[in-house]
Amino acid sequence: MTAEKTPRQPMPEQPPLVRARNFEEVPLGYTTEQAVAEASRCLQCKNPACVQGCPVNVDIPGFIKHIAAGDFDKAIGKIWERNSLPAVCGRVCPQEIQCEGNCLLGRKGEAVAIGNLERFAADWERQHHVCELPSRDAATGKRVAVVGSGPSSLTVASDLVLKGHEVGLFEAFHKPGGVLVYGIPEFRLPKDIVGAEVACLQAQGVSLECDVVVGRTVTVDELFEQGFDAVYLGVGAGLPKFMRIPGENLVGVLSANEYLTRANLMKAYLFPEVDTPIPRGKRVAVLGGGNVAMDSARTAMRLGADKVSLVYRRSREEMPARKAEIHHAEEEGLDFQLLCNPVRYLGDDKGRLTGIECIRMELGEPDASGRRRPVEVPTSEFVLECDLAIVAIGSGANPLLTRSTPDLPLNKWGYVTANADTGKTGKKGVWAGGDIVTGAATVILAMGAGRKAADSIHEYLTWGW
Repeated sequence: MTAEKTPRQPMPEQPPLVRARNFEEVPLGYTTEQAVAEASRCLQCKNPACVQGCPVNVDIPGFIKHIAAGDFDKAIGKIWERNSLPAVCGRVCPQEIQCEGNCLLGRKGEAVAIGNLERFAADWERQHHVCELPSRDAATGKRVAVVGSGPSSLTVASDLVLKGHEVGLFEAFHKPGGVLVYGIPEFRLPKDIVGAEVACLQAQGVSLECDVVVGRTVTVDELFEQGFDAVYLGVGAGLPKFMRIPGENLVGVLSANEYLTRANLMKAYLFPEVDTPIPRGKRVAVLGGGNVAMDSARTAMRLGADKVSLVYRRSREEMPARKAEIHHAEEEGLDFQLLCNPVRYLGDDKGRLTGIECIRMELGEPDASGRRRPVEVPTSEFVLECDLAIVAIGSGANPLLTRSTPDLPLNKWGYVTANADTGKTGKKGVWAGGDIVTGAATVILAMGAGRKAADSIHEYLTWGW
């Protein structure tokens, strides 16, 4: 059977009704036999479009060829040449619009399961510990402060420490990982995997300090005074956004940022074993259609909700969430209220949420994003009963750091202005990348920005501004 006709290896998963009530990882991972069989489908293209679709340009045919041959240690070594977080990327990257979206096999049938194979290689190495870490260049004597420990920062730290620079990683929370630990649920990205990736960086020589709020504990200028030669800002965009509709101050309305941080970073789903309570509802409404909304809705289901409704003003086709997450949510029994927009929150005489008044929508002409603009359907209002509403419509730039750095140029939305190709900001010696520059985006795009910035920082430390 030709590669085009060979079926893609399905990912083993927990049964939907079982996983909907636990926080264990949903996909179970390939067996070695499944990984080899899937890798054997790769056409090994001479001009691989999949690599062009990867923001960090992993040699995808290279590592897949090693898996097909059963050389799993060589496979992870090949991935590490370009990606320091393969176990993370294999789980949360939107492969369908990046590497797999460009796969030649996908034009006639099913694309190679690149993400599943990347995950397999990373998990195999973590279980066997047989692949040596990449070697470091000779020490340069230069010091770089990396602010934040999310995906862009971890990429910068990894790249620069291998180039011989001394790297200090500063994290505001008590655990490193940024959005990987506070934003993405355990059932999608287990925290011990993030911890293992960070430990790998520390083994390479990156120093880590948690509970350091740059902008309060220490300023960017003070980092320079402490002897750092360059600073990278990868602090993400964690300021919650609300819809600014009536009733937002009712008890039972909260941001997805707070909800997921409590559930993920602070293990609130284990309360009272872990002393961090979290609001629980029987009828939960989640507002939004992205990955954060999907994570919030699926978390609410696992926290005991009888019904979870996802309220999104466009259709399923326009939802920005990963297709795999939408599929998993549907299997788990989430109620999709599509083409529906909240108008106001409703509450009782004690100030507690009882429902949301919504209006039906229809799709009109495309807007600036290229998606068809939702338009209200007259006299189509209805009430969606709920006792907990989680707002997941996006987030903005937290001004905590930027207010303490007045000479750091910002755009009109409060994001740091930086060169798209280098990450350079208008402040000498300072680079920035990831969500604090672009607004909320994907893990792999943040990593791509981190790689560009690391190259630019290395050039600066070698040759000057």
